[in-house]
Amino acid sequence: MSDVLERFMRYVQVNSQSDPLAPEDQVPSAPREHDMAALLGQELRDLGCDDVVVDEHAYVTASLPASAGAEGLPALGLIAHIDSAPDAPGEGVRPHVVHYEGGALVAGVVDGKPVSTTPDEIAYLEQMVGQDIVCSDGTTLLAADDKAGVAEICSLIARLKADPSLPHPCLKIAFVPDEEIGHGAALLDLERFGAAWAYTVDGGPVGEFSYECFTASEATVRVRGVMVHPGTAKDVMINAITVAGEFAGMVPAFERPEHTCGREGFYHPIRIDGTASEVTLSYILRDFDSASFERREQTLRDIAEFLNVRYGEGTVEVSLKRQYRNMAEHFADKRFLIDNALEANREVGIEPWIEPVRGGTDGAELTFRGLPCPNLATGGYSMHSVREFVPVKSLELTVDMLEHLVAKFAVAQEA
Repeated sequence: MSDVLERFMRYVQVNSQSDPLAPEDQVPSAPREHDMAALLGQELRDLGCDDVVVDEHAYVTASLPASAGAEGLPALGLIAHIDSAPDAPGEGVRPHVVHYEGGALVAGVVDGKPVSTTPDEIAYLEQMVGQDIVCSDGTTLLAADDKAGVAEICSLIARLKADPSLPHPCLKIAFVPDEEIGHGAALLDLERFGAAWAYTVDGGPVGEFSYECFTASEATVRVRGVMVHPGTAKDVMINAITVAGEFAGMVPAFERPEHTCGREGFYHPIRIDGTASEVTLSYILRDFDSASFERREQTLRDIAEFLNVRYGEGTVEVSLKRQYRNMAEHFADKRFLIDNALEANREVGIEPWIEPVRGGTDGAELTFRGLPCPNLATGGYSMHSVREFVPVKSLELTVDMLEHLVAKFAVAQEA
C-alpha cells in the first residue's frame, strides 16, 4: 500500500462532517472536527514540520523549510479542508479497494440493492478498467472531498523530507474546517500563515484545474401565514405552506442544478421547514456572470413583492447573504500560478484542462483576502454522495504532480 493510500484510508475513517445548522459563530461547526485536526497536527509533527499549530477553531498550520538554495524565495501555501460534506451519512466510513473490471462499479450492497456507478453516469469510468478504486461500502460517503487532498499534501511532505534533494520553497500548510458549509479559511490568519500565494487541493478528476468559481449567495425566504380555525377560514386564512409553494413554483424551473451545466448558473432549493402558520425556505444562488447573478437575487425579491401584493405586506420576506465571489479577475497578473500547475500535470503524464468550479472553494475567499489561490484536482468523483470514489492511481499521480509543482517555485517567479 502506497503512503498516500495508507493515509487516505486512515483519514476517511475519522468522522469530521461539518454541521450546516450550527450557529454561524461556532467554529468549527461540529466538535468532531477537532478529532481530525488533532490527528493531523500530530501527523505533521511526526513528519518533521516546524511551527505546527492546532488552534481552538480546528485550524491546523505548519511549515516545511525550503530546500537548499531556495531559502530566500517566497513561501508557497498548500491548503485542504478537514470537514466532509453533510449531504450523505458520514459516520462509520468503511473504505475498501475494488479492482475494477468494467461495467458497473459497485461500492456495496445496501438493503439488498447494489450501490453502483455506471459508465453512462461517469464516462471516465471506462478509462479505469484494470485499476484499483477506493469506495465506501455504499452506506456513507467516502470523504475523498477533501481527505484525498489532505492525504496527498501529507504524502508530499513525507516524500520531501525523505529526499532533501527535491527542490521546493518554504511550504506553508493549512488544513481548515467548515469548507463544506461556506465558512472554510475565514479565520486563517494570512499574515501569520506567511505564504505569498497558494493552491487549494480540493478538486475533482486528475487534470482538472480551476481559477474561476461561482459567485454565490444564500437566500432565506420566510413566509408568515394567518391562521384561524379551518371552519371559519374563508377569506381570512393565509396558509404559509400554500404561499411557500407558490413562491417555489415561480422560481424559474429550468434554472435549477438538475437542468444546468458548464457556465450556467442556478437557483437551488436546499431546505424547507415550517407549518401552515410559518414556513422557511432556503435557497443557494450561483452564477459565474455578475450581471446574471444580480438578476437571480432580484428575481427572488420580485417574487416576494408580487406575493405581498396578493396576500399583504410582510407575508413573504427574502434575506440574502453573499457567500463568495468569482476569483478569476485576480489572476490576470499572476499567470505563472496557472502555467506552473498546467505544466506540472503534463510532466507526470496528465493532460490538464481548465474547469470553472461549479461550486465554492476556500481559494475564492483567500484570493479576495489577498492570497491568490487557484484549485488543484484530488482525483475524486461523485463527491457528496454514497457513490463517491477515487482511483488509487489518481491519489498517487496527484502526489507526483505536487512534487513537480513545488519544484517550480524553487526559482523566482515572473508575472
